[in-house]
Amino acid sequence: MRYWQNLHTHTYFCDGKDAPEELVKEAIRLGLTSLGFSGHADCYYSNYPLPEHGTEDCIAEVNRLKEVYRDQLEILLGFEYDMYCGIDTAPFDYVLGAMHYLRDREGNFLPFDRDIENMENLINNHFGGDGMAFAKQYYREIAEMPRYVNADIVAHFDTITKLCEKKRFFDYESREYLDAAFEAVHALVEKIPVFEVNTGAMSRGYRTVPYPTAPILREMKNAGVHLVLSSDCHDKRYLTYGFDAALDLIRACGFDEIYYLTKSGFRAVPLR
Repeated sequence: MRYWQNLHTHTYFCDGKDAPEELVKEAIRLGLTSLGFSGHADCYYSNYPLPEHGTEDCIAEVNRLKEVYRDQLEILLGFEYDMYCGIDTAPFDYVLGAMHYLRDREGNFLPFDRDIENMENLINNHFGGDGMAFAKQYYREIAEMPRYVNADIVAHFDTITKLCEKKRFFDYESREYLDAAFEAVHALVEKIPVFEVNTGAMSRGYRTVPYPTAPILREMKNAGVHLVLSSDCHDKRYLTYGFDAALDLIRACGFDEIYYLTKSGFRAVPLR
């Protein structure tokens, strides 16, 4: 199958390595039909700091590239909206709804998308060493995403498993864990029916399989979820990293089509 697009792409305007135009040229070289840029939210609690005026400069540059390359590639201006950031999404063509922080009872933001030491400290200091309690709290919060943002796509739904191949903070194959994840899937799908299959943790050496895991993908199929395929690219060398393996997994979990986004909305492409 031809790869149509990548909608989860970071540039040097946030925590990616490359200029937007370099990524556009790589997308054209790879034969993509379209490319979506999705810079991180420039929110006060974020550990993804943007350069001064980063959001505005990124918007201007992507809009410029839309015109320059309009005959070669459809370019979309997206945004990775961290769930609690409260930023205006009006300038963007689409929004990835993501969660990188929990929020405690005092309103403090607790990052978990960093490294093993950070995850250990979070679980020990806020959940009494109980990794499953942490996982359940994550799924309770992400299920509330539609209250905070009108997202088009749920990004890396089970991102809390990012480090679990290196250290098993909780049993992500257990019934207890899967029940919490499944409940969140069903809570989200009515408002945000599109979820991404994300290979970013594979390209960065954290995981050997995409997000979400196979049991969650099978439940997503049962729930009527639509899937897009994204690489969460931070380096142009990995713009379509792991897509073959991800498509094999998607098929194995019962899906017979993948979705891609155009200026006029989502379209389904049959998997062959």
